[in-house]
Amino acid sequence: MKKGVYAGSFDPITYGHLWMIEQGAKLFDSFVVAIGTNPDKNYTFSVEERASMLRESIQGFANIAVGTFENMFLVDYAKSIQAGYILRGIRSEGDYEYERGMRNINSDLNDEVTTVFLIPPREIAEISSSTVKGLVGPQGWQKVISRYVPEPVLHKFLTNFENFG
Repeated sequence: MKKGVYAGSFDPITYGHLWMIEQGAKLFDSFVVAIGTNPDKNYTFSVEERASMLRESIQGFANIAVGTFENMFLVDYAKSIQAGYILRGIRSEGDYEYERGMRNINSDLNDEVTTVFLIPPREIAEISSSTVKGLVGPQGWQKVISRYVPEPVLHKFLTNFENFG
């Protein structure tokens, strides 16, 4: 049985993340989408809110579980859940350079975990959580971000930021 893990902050989850998750569900028999916590980052949503939005956005996938981890390397988390694969997305040359380096470090730490890279389609390649958050505020922001995030995320933004715009 092939088990993979796809990790990120998912603050918030975007259609780009969803594409990666859908591909992971096809590639692996069992697939964990893991919310990592970086103490150096300021998050818009709590881990619980991000996990809830993620679960709502991926309903219907029988082979996907949502997990969380903090204060550990992703490759160690993968090993702790018996995942043999880490799934990573490459959107740009900068992503490639960073992910290539992380793949090599992960291999140094545990060469039994394989990193798999996917390149998303052009129409979603530029979507990032940071970009989405940066669009909140100006008049009409609700319609703009609805193009980039699933319905549960849009609803959370509308609830949390109803006084914007």
